[in-house]
Amino acid sequence: MFLFSAIAPSSRAVWVAEIIPAVGILVCIWLVSRKFKFSKLAYLLMFIWLSLHTIGAKYTFAEVPFDWFNQLIGSERNNFDRVAHFSIGLYAFPIAEYVYRTRVMNKLPAMMFALFAIMSLAAAYEIIEWWYAALAGGDEGIAFLGSQGDIWDAQKICCVTRSERSQH
Repeated sequence: MFLFSAIAPSSRAVWVAEIIPAVGILVCIWLVSRKFKFSKLAYLLMFIWLSLHTIGAKYTFAEVPFDWFNQLIGSERNNFDRVAHFSIGLYAFPIAEYVYRTRVMNKLPAMMFALFAIMSLAAAYEIIEWWYAALAGGDEGIAFLGSQGDIWDAQKICCVTRSERSQH
């Protein structure tokens, strides 16, 4: 998938900026997995985000061919970036699994820690995205953000807003 993504991406600069976090997370998974074996479900959930992020890096998140999903929910906006952003939440499961199975925490605190940890990481990534977009500027900055003209894109919590639903 990495090779597919690397061959003729929509924007090489955006690809590099998007692939760095995916490679960083993959390295972290490899390092942790040398001493701790996650469940098959945890590896699957981590693979989903890595796959979506790698695909998004190839096309830029706003340009991924995702029409089937957008038509399914009745949206004119390409929602691939929102699905990929939502999928980072899947990492809460492996985080909870790690802190629970290594006996760092009991089950409920482990679940809460994992949820707050992934929310904090996602918020930090949004700040990094903003910083990179401001630094890169122009079309590359806009392509990296993938906001598709919506200045509040990162703050949206639902794939389809009420106003988008009422238009269809």
